[in-house]
Amino acid sequence: MKKILTAACICSVLLCGCQSQTAYLKPYTVVTASKTADAASMLNIEAWEGFAENLGVVSVEDSENGINQETLSQLDAKEIFLTGTTDKTVITAKNIYTQMPPASITKIMTLLVAVENSTMDEKVTFTETGVRNVTADSSNIGTKVGEVLTMEDCLHALIIQSANDVAAQIAEHIGGTEQAFIDMMNQRASEIGCTNTHFANSSGLPDDNHYSSARDMALIFREGLKNETFRTVVGTPDYIIQPTNMNSQQRILHTHHPMFAPESGFYYEGCIGGKTGTTVAAGHTLVTGVTRDNTTYIAVTMRGTELSNSCMDSTAMFNYAFENFTKTEVNGGYVFLPKGVELNSLTEKSENTNGKTETGYYFGDYLIGTASVAQATDTPVPEPTAAAEDSQEADSSEAEASTESAEEDNSKTTEKSTAGEDTSEKKSIPALRKILLMIMAAMILILIALLAALRIKEKKHHK
Repeated sequence: MKKILTAACICSVLLCGCQSQTAYLKPYTVVTASKTADAASMLNIEAWEGFAENLGVVSVEDSENGINQETLSQLDAKEIFLTGTTDKTVITAKNIYTQMPPASITKIMTLLVAVENSTMDEKVTFTETGVRNVTADSSNIGTKVGEVLTMEDCLHALIIQSANDVAAQIAEHIGGTEQAFIDMMNQRASEIGCTNTHFANSSGLPDDNHYSSARDMALIFREGLKNETFRTVVGTPDYIIQPTNMNSQQRILHTHHPMFAPESGFYYEGCIGGKTGTTVAAGHTLVTGVTRDNTTYIAVTMRGTELSNSCMDSTAMFNYAFENFTKTEVNGGYVFLPKGVELNSLTEKSENTNGKTETGYYFGDYLIGTASVAQATDTPVPEPTAAAEDSQEADSSEAEASTESAEEDNSKTTEKSTAGEDTSEKKSIPALRKILLMIMAAMILILIALLAALRIKEKKHHK
């Protein structure tokens, strides 16, 4: 049982935008692994099983206090973070709040702001703003002043080629000015919940006021994956920019992310893309997404000594997650069950906020999943007040009056119908009387005329 607990336990933090740094203490077994293995041995995943077998979770406080410092010292990167996209559970982490130069993984945020504020068919005309970054020491695609590309071309060049000239031109095109776009980046980061991030440019070029953390970069990438266009761009390993008004040649782009390139010895099955970065100050930075069996994890490594080591760190974390955890659906969410742990063995802690019941699922002291369910609306009806009773009575009276009115209307309608029949009969009687009176008058006149004629005849006879 102890072995299962040791191998399976995780520690979690809520990705809620707060900066609390909970201490996670657990005696993990120290596993030795060579960081100098050649490329051939790196192809053999089994050679690195031990490397990922007992990865523990150590917070900032743990690291600073020297607790389990050896546990994660096997990883080359100084800051690491592994989380799922469907839940707030953190699978493994170290120094996740440390502010460090992100280098070109900055372009993940540039991409997110760009896809949310433009369309793929927009025309982008290059100015001095972008062209100034076409230098030997800056990653670029060799754009010229006046050259026109589509936004689709620009976004793929941004991620696949890590083109700094394109990053600056996207910023000016969308924001009106570079600074306006950078302000949009910082505002969006704040909305997502980033607490240790400030951008000073859109490319990741060195600047003392340009920094982020492993946790924040995971938040940004997770937010981006909610957008279909974002997913399409980061998930494209190859892209061709067709000839433009100032360039007669195709520009053929191929991913710089070794875990995303099938021909690479570091290719990881199920990789959905990500972003590399490197400067002297930042070392090597890497953001990677992997989907297997309907489960997506995001790994972030910062301050790696070599890109190959960053890939191995990420591989180790992914292997650890897929081999030791199973995403399981619960009502309103998901949990990441440690290997050998049953759902009914978890404890639940619920609280009601903003009309929802938020439930945290715990394995021992460790949060391994959350769920959110809208609260039921069938709450008990309070006793009616005097005013309410008056209102109800008024409503009842109004209803009765309405019924009575309807009945009266029906009665009136019937009466009107009967009255109509009577009126018709009354109208027909006077007409008949008139005819009869006229006949009688005519007969009287005829009689009078006959009588008058008879008298005249008698008078003549007497004479």
